[in-house]
Amino acid sequence: MAAKSATDAGDTVRESDGVVRVRELAALVDAALKRGVPAPVRVLGEVSGLRERTHLYFDLKDGDAVVSCVVFASIARKHQLRLRDGLEVVVSGGIEFYAKQGKLSLIARSVRLVGEGALDAAFRALCDELRGRGWFDDARKRPVPAFPRRIAVLTSRSGAALQDVIDTMRRRCPSVELLLIDSRVQGEAAAGELRRKLVAMSRRHRELGVDAVLITRGGGSAEDLWAFNDRDLAEAILKCPVPVVAAIGHETDTTIAELVADVRASTPTQAAMRLTPDAAALAEQIDLAGARLRGAAARRLADARASIERLGRRRTIAQPRSLVAHADERRRRAADDLRRAVRDRLRSARAGIDRAASRLERRRPAAELARREQRLDDARARLAAAMAGRVRREAERLDARRQRLRAVGPRAVLARGFSYTTLADGRLVRGTGDVRAGDTLVTTLHDGEVRSTVPGRQPPPPAKPAAARTSRRPRDDQPGLFEQDEH
Repeated sequence: MAAKSATDAGDTVRESDGVVRVRELAALVDAALKRGVPAPVRVLGEVSGLRERTHLYFDLKDGDAVVSCVVFASIARKHQLRLRDGLEVVVSGGIEFYAKQGKLSLIARSVRLVGEGALDAAFRALCDELRGRGWFDDARKRPVPAFPRRIAVLTSRSGAALQDVIDTMRRRCPSVELLLIDSRVQGEAAAGELRRKLVAMSRRHRELGVDAVLITRGGGSAEDLWAFNDRDLAEAILKCPVPVVAAIGHETDTTIAELVADVRASTPTQAAMRLTPDAAALAEQIDLAGARLRGAAARRLADARASIERLGRRRTIAQPRSLVAHADERRRRAADDLRRAVRDRLRSARAGIDRAASRLERRRPAAELARREQRLDDARARLAAAMAGRVRREAERLDARRQRLRAVGPRAVLARGFSYTTLADGRLVRGTGDVRAGDTLVTTLHDGEVRSTVPGRQPPPPAKPAAARTSRRPRDDQPGLFEQDEH
């Protein structure tokens, strides 16, 4: 009952006093925003308090007000946003009132960088590209020459940086020559002019005698230094055949040209100091080196003098005659040893000759030679007799075989009354089927041939293969029936 009374009381209050609930007020605020604020609305401000929790949350502020802003992750990925505090941006979107927190937020549909923010984004994108290509790697960068003869300075003739470089180089080492390459260092055309003049110098660096290049200018805003963030200029620095030192703006400024250069200096003065040796320091080093050289020479002379004195105290140096006498004594002893060795060798050789002569006499070479010659003559006679006997036996064996061959030869068979018959073309007749009426037959006897003709008609011979009747002439490579060797 108490709750119901309270409700009734609340209804009574609302009805009598015009009181609304919180959610109703929130609905009124949301409806008023949607009616009164155009959609989309574009808001210019500075990013502050950036937080990344799946989506991007930050405050968009200027000098007088702050608006909460939300960029959903899909929008951030689509536009590849890289926000950070301090960037000036234009956010396009709609205003929403979140009733549960009583918070008004700008829901971004797009975010565009402006002013320094756009330049910073372009600078970072180019840095990422060139870093990926290895243009910033320390491993490829070259050291500056220790004693350059001529240095090319690429800068504006009217800039204060040039005077700082000239003063520093004149003070440190006046012998180093300076070659000025005048160029614009600010404005839209500056980057192209800097690149063209650097490329032209690179082509003629041997002719000009340039050992290093200094690219410099004084400080300025990001827009003033933007010419040194040009990609083509960075490539020209990369391909320059001599080392490049860059000093652009103040110490806190950073440009692409400095990152690609072989050496980066914070100021033009520091760059000139890196490139030129200090004449005073060199003179001091020369004096110290001269003193060390004189000291080393004095020590070498003292050591040599002490060595000579030690040698002078030796007996062979102090008394050279004793050295000669000692050497002469060694020579006499060596001569005596040599004579004894020669006599011993001759004596041994004579004894060997005598022993050889004695053995030779015992063997009597003439008698031994006669015996060996007699043995050789006997061997020759035996060989001749053996060969003659072998030839005779082989001849007899050949005659016997010839006689047997004649006895069984075809002509001997014919002489015993046998004969053989062939056709006119020389084919042998082995039966009646081999002849036909009208064929000429040749009968061979032991003392000649008899020719005859087959008379009358008779049954045709059995059919023969066509290949067998193509020719009646005997093959040249087949021997006759009774051909034999006459030998």
